[in-house]
Amino acid sequence: PLFRSDEYRKTPLELRAELKKKGADAVFAFQLRNPVHNGHALLMTDTHKMLVERGYKNPVLLLHPLGGWTKADDVPLSVRIRQHHAVLEEKVLDPDKTVLAIFPSPMMYAGPTEVQWHAKARVAAGATFYIVGRDPAGMPHPDTKENLYNPNHGREVLQMAPGLTQLEIVPFRVAAYNTKLGQMDFYDPERQEDFLFISGTKMRHLARTGQEPPDGFMAPTAWKVLANYYKSLQKE
Repeated sequence: PLFRSDEYRKTPLELRAELKKKGADAVFAFQLRNPVHNGHALLMTDTHKMLVERGYKNPVLLLHPLGGWTKADDVPLSVRIRQHHAVLEEKVLDPDKTVLAIFPSPMMYAGPTEVQWHAKARVAAGATFYIVGRDPAGMPHPDTKENLYNPNHGREVLQMAPGLTQLEIVPFRVAAYNTKLGQMDFYDPERQEDFLFISGTKMRHLARTGQEPPDGFMAPTAWKVLANYYKSLQKE
């Protein structure tokens, strides 16, 4: 579909109205600056299940991709939105229980300080739960390639932040490709030989070279969006 970003640039009040229209009694936000693979989707659907088990009747996902400046090697926003749409259309995520909107902030790669901004901003939009990942605002050192920030500090800072009483932090569970099941699954270190980690770098390499990921890694039409983008770069 043709990308019109204004359709997805919703103010906090507009988001609250849309979430109310869906009858949400809990809102869990997920920020990302990458395409959605089935490991992300597993985490989001597992969070929905957890909220239902806790007694909520209609938890709704706020899928909130970052829409400001990102590094040159990140996938552009227009491609990511089309990819997210494909994931919803294939019902890997439930479109009736998801609101897709752009979070209009630049990515500053400022570690735990930036993670606090990411979380607090979602409170204004009505989020009551926030899924926080491993090293969500980090980047490698340009020379050593080691993490500039401790990967766990973002989560730890949020869990102790005194100003976030309205927001419950949902820790990111690590997902990897389970070679025995042929699908993304939560990683079990006791069965590490059964798991294959497909990093963002590896994913981009597969798409750039025209290779297919293992079945069950990403919704097929969503992968096609990504592969077509990298194919278009080679033509330029």
